Amino acid sequence: MKTEEQNKKSSVCNCLNLRRASLAITEIYDHYLAPCHLSVSQFSILKHTRAMEPVSVSELAAEIRLDRTTLVRNLKPLEQQGLIHDIAPSGTRNRQLCLTVEGREKIEQAHVYWQQAQEQIEAQLGQENTETLQALLLKIEVLAP
Repeated sequence: MKTEEQNKKSSVCNCLNLRRASLAITEIYDHYLAPCHLSVSQFSILKHTRAMEPVSVSELAAEIRLDRTTLVRNLKPLEQQGLIHDIAPSGTRNRQLCLTVEGREKIEQAHVYWQQAQEQIEAQLGQENTETLQALLLKIEVLAP
C-alpha cells in the first residue's frame, strides 16, 4: 500500500509546487492556532503590529510584505474583535495602529500554539532541511523584480 506522500506527485511547475506547499504549511499553523480563534496571517499581523507600534497601515504592509488592500481586509476582523485599534486623531488620514490589552493577551496565548506548529514542522522535516528550506525561500523571495 502506498503512503500519502508516495501518492502525491510534484508538478513540473515551480509556482504550483510552492502554492501547494504554502497551503499545507498554512493549514498546519491554522490547525494549531484554532484554539485561539486566529489564523496564522492574523497572528503575524498582531506580532508585527506589536513590534512596530504605533504603525501606519502602509508601514505594516511593507514590513509584512503584503499588498496594502489585503492587509486592510485582514485588519478588519482584528479590529472588530478589539485586538487592534487606531490611535490617530479623529479626522486624520494616516491611521496609527496599536494593540489593545486584549490583543497583547491574545498574542501571548497564541504564541504557545504557534511554537507547537514550528516544532511539528521541524520534527517532520528535520533541522537541516528546515534551515535549507528557509534559505531557499529567502532566495526565491528576492527573485521578484
